[in-house]
Amino acid sequence: MKKTFLKLLEIVLKGLAKSTLKKYDPQIIGITGSVGKSSTKEAVLSVLKTKKNVRANRGNLNNELGLPLTILGDYDYYREDSKRKTGFWFKVIFEGIAGLLKRRKDYPEILVLEYGANKPGDIEYLLEIAKPDIAIITAISETPVHVEFYPNPEALAREKSRLVSALSAKGTAILNFDDEVVMEMKGKTRAKTITFGFKEGADIRAVNFENQADGLRPIGLSFKMEHKGSAVPVRMANIFGRSYVYNMLAAAAVGLENNMNLVEIASALMLYRPLPGRMRLVKGEKNTWILDDTYNAAPASTEEALEALKSLPAKRKVAVLGDMAQLGEYSVQSHEDVGKKAAGIVDIIVTVGNKARFVAEAAAKKGFSKSDIYSFDNSEDAKTIVEEIVKEGDLILVKGSQVIRMEKVVMEIMAEPEKAKDLLVRQYGRWLGDYYIDM
Repeated sequence: MKKTFLKLLEIVLKGLAKSTLKKYDPQIIGITGSVGKSSTKEAVLSVLKTKKNVRANRGNLNNELGLPLTILGDYDYYREDSKRKTGFWFKVIFEGIAGLLKRRKDYPEILVLEYGANKPGDIEYLLEIAKPDIAIITAISETPVHVEFYPNPEALAREKSRLVSALSAKGTAILNFDDEVVMEMKGKTRAKTITFGFKEGADIRAVNFENQADGLRPIGLSFKMEHKGSAVPVRMANIFGRSYVYNMLAAAAVGLENNMNLVEIASALMLYRPLPGRMRLVKGEKNTWILDDTYNAAPASTEEALEALKSLPAKRKVAVLGDMAQLGEYSVQSHEDVGKKAAGIVDIIVTVGNKARFVAEAAAKKGFSKSDIYSFDNSEDAKTIVEEIVKEGDLILVKGSQVIRMEKVVMEIMAEPEKAKDLLVRQYGRWLGDYYIDM
């Protein structure tokens, strides 16, 4: 019954979304990649909304139900007023039909859509609904997330490349210059290309990047954004890591394509509010600081998070690292690589999950003291011990894939747990036990 309902819902939403796009003809900005999609989407939204009427998908509504839902309206599918009950969907369908019968004056000029790819064919299906005018590929990396459901990383890269292949000659592909896999996609599109990155040769480039601190208090990041001989400084509070810079550079490229200049873009980025669980600073108990990166984890993003931890001052540095999921045959090696890297950066290692035990083993083989390694099966077991371990002046990185629920650790050690709903990921819906229809 549930599968039948969802299949019918999928068909209806697809038809309504295609008809809606035909009627209103918004500019479509499509975003895909193995990491950074949602954060890039938020950065693009921050830049464009200063000039245009823009809508972006809420949360990670990037699949066969979520993408058409965003096209039909500004729905927050996860919150308490829309608990994924059947009535919610009838409301969406009714309002979608109404929008076709009578023109809505408030329909956005631009839609910013994530295109998710968990299995072969996902992006092709989403492109049947909405082909982008501008396509952003954030990053793929050597061992991308979700590779477990593809025969090899190359197959996943081909899936992601469909987004730029679908562009017309009048479109624009915005590509990560520092990612070799992404740059190979340049030959798969007839569209104009704009590149972004840190390396010399990128069309929009970041230089003088720094994670900043005031004494032992982390402050945020800063860098200079360069394009065609012009440069502007960018500073962001309470977020850290080069991954954020990639998000902002991609957003800058979209701004330039929409006739904004670098000064306007830099000013707009000051409005950027990072999503929970993406390398955000959270005040911890015992006068500590937490780098909360609990939304998800992949090898590249975990190593980048460790680099950010390395660059910041602290009395002690603690890495609480959970499983990285959906890596298939690359799982063991990827966790071992993280362990080797962590061993040279932190003072305490805490691993959570069966896969993360390979992090602990690799760190120990690298010479890291076994007395400073703690391993747990799950986040429930880990959280109280982590609370005992941390001391005043610690800087604590907490990261892991969604399935391992590392936000529970942050909840346990944050100074203001009453603010968890606003600060942490997964504080709604199924994660809190509410009934809903799964996507």
